[in-house]
Amino acid sequence: MESIWFIIIITLSFCATLKALFNLFHRTPSKKNPPGPVSIPILTSFKWLRKSSADLEPTLRNLKRKYGPILTLSIGHSKSIFITSSGLAHQALIQKGAIFADRPPAPAISKILSSDQHNINGDSYGPLWRLLRRNLTLQILHPSKIKSFSPARKRVLNIIKESINKESESGENSVLVVHHFQFGMFCLLVFMCFGERLDEKKVREIESVQRNLLLRFSRFQILNFFSKIKKTSEENHDEKSLGLCYVDSLLNLELPDVEGGKRKLTENEMVSLCSEFLNGGTDTTSTTLQWVMANLVKYQEIQSKLFDEIKNHEQSRSEDSNNDGEIQEEDLKKLPYLRAVILEGLRRHPPGHFVLPHAVTQDVVLDGYEIPKEATVNVMIAEIGRDPKVWEDPMMFKPERFLNENGSVKEELADVTGNKEVKMIPFGAGRRMCPAYGLAMLHLEYFVANSIKEFKWTAKVGDDIDLSEKQEFTNVMKNPLWAHEGKD
Repeated sequence: MESIWFIIIITLSFCATLKALFNLFHRTPSKKNPPGPVSIPILTSFKWLRKSSADLEPTLRNLKRKYGPILTLSIGHSKSIFITSSGLAHQALIQKGAIFADRPPAPAISKILSSDQHNINGDSYGPLWRLLRRNLTLQILHPSKIKSFSPARKRVLNIIKESINKESESGENSVLVVHHFQFGMFCLLVFMCFGERLDEKKVREIESVQRNLLLRFSRFQILNFFSKIKKTSEENHDEKSLGLCYVDSLLNLELPDVEGGKRKLTENEMVSLCSEFLNGGTDTTSTTLQWVMANLVKYQEIQSKLFDEIKNHEQSRSEDSNNDGEIQEEDLKKLPYLRAVILEGLRRHPPGHFVLPHAVTQDVVLDGYEIPKEATVNVMIAEIGRDPKVWEDPMMFKPERFLNENGSVKEELADVTGNKEVKMIPFGAGRRMCPAYGLAMLHLEYFVANSIKEFKWTAKVGDDIDLSEKQEFTNVMKNPLWAHEGKD
C-alpha cells in the first residue's frame, strides 16, 4: 500500500514539475496596466488630488521620461491613464475610437450642473449622445447655417471695435484685450443660442452667471428669459429673423423615453445644453484670440507680415463694389499666412491642455498595456503639440512652419482633426472631437484678420509681454495682455 502512495506522489510531483516548466517556456504574457509610480492607497490619491492640472503637467512630463509615453496614476478611487504621444493618441482616439469614446462618471456636483450628464460633452457614448450631437451639427453647425450667422459676426466685430475705441479714447494708454474679445464672443454665442439681440446689461448678467458657474435653472427665472424663448419659438419669425437658433432646435427635439415612446427635453436639460453651448464657444475662443494677439504684439515682424498679406489682398479687390473696409469671410481662404498664424497659436497655446476625460467601453489593449473599463483616459494636447520629435523648436512661435516654400499652407500639418495622423489636436480627435471646430477656426481667422487690419497693436509701455500660463476655465495668460492700439 505504501509503495502505491509513493508512486502516486512521485507521479503527481513529476506532472507538476512538467507543468511548471511548460508554463515557464510557453506562458502567455499577461497584460498589465501602463507603468507609473508606486501607489499607496489614500496617501497617493491625496497627493495627486491636491494638484491642479497646471501643477500636474510638469510632474507628468517627468514621469513620461521615466515610464514612457503612456502611464498610470492612481487618483481618487480609479486609475487615470495619461497618453502623451501623438502616435498613441491616434491609436486610441482614431483607430480604436469607438472603444475610447465613452465618458467616466461625473462627480456629484457636475451631475447636478449638467442635468445628470445629459449634454454633449458629458453624456455616455450611445444613442442619446448621438442624437444631441447630431442636432447641434445639423441645425447650428451645418455650413449653410454658419453662413447665415454672418451678419451677426459682422455686428459683433463692430461691437468689439467700438468698445476698443471707447476704452482707448477714455484716456487709457492701453486696452485690456481679452475683455473685449470675451464680451464680443459672448454676444455672438448668446445670439446663436437664443436668437435674441440683448442689450449690453442683459448680456453682462448672463456672462456673469456663466463665469461664476451658477448653472441653475433659477438664473433663467431671474432673467425672465425662458418664457420669452418659448414664446419666440411658437411665433412666426419676422422678416429680419435669421432662422432657427439653438434653443429652437432643442424645443423641437424629441428623445426616446423609457416606455418606448417620445419625450421632449426637460427645462433643466435645455439649460444644461445652452450653458454648454455658451461656455464651450466663449472662453476657448477668446482665450485663443488673446494668445494670438499677444504673440503678434510681442513679435512685431509677424504682425507686419500678416498686415502686409491683408493689405495686398485688399488692394487686389479694391474695385469690388462690396468692399466696405471689412475682411469678409470669403476672403479668409485667400490669406494663408493668417491661417498659419492661427494654427501656430493653437499649437503653441491650446486653450485646453488636456482633452475632456475619456473612458473605454470595454477592457482594451493599447501599446501592449491593458486599459481597464473603469479607468479614466486623459490625452495631453499641449504635450503633443510641443513634441520636439514632431515640431522643430516647439516652444518658438513660428507660423512659417505651416507654410510651403511657395507660401501655401502645408495641409498635412494644418489638419487639426488628426484623422490621418495626429500632430496637433487642439479640438480633440475622433468621435468626441469638438463638433464646432470649423466654426471656431472661422471666428479666430475672422476676428484676428479684422483686428490687425483695423489697428496697429503695440505693447504697453514697459511691458515685455509675459507668455506665462495660468489655469482657469481654460489655460489663460498669467498676466493678461494690455496693448496699445492705433490706426495703421
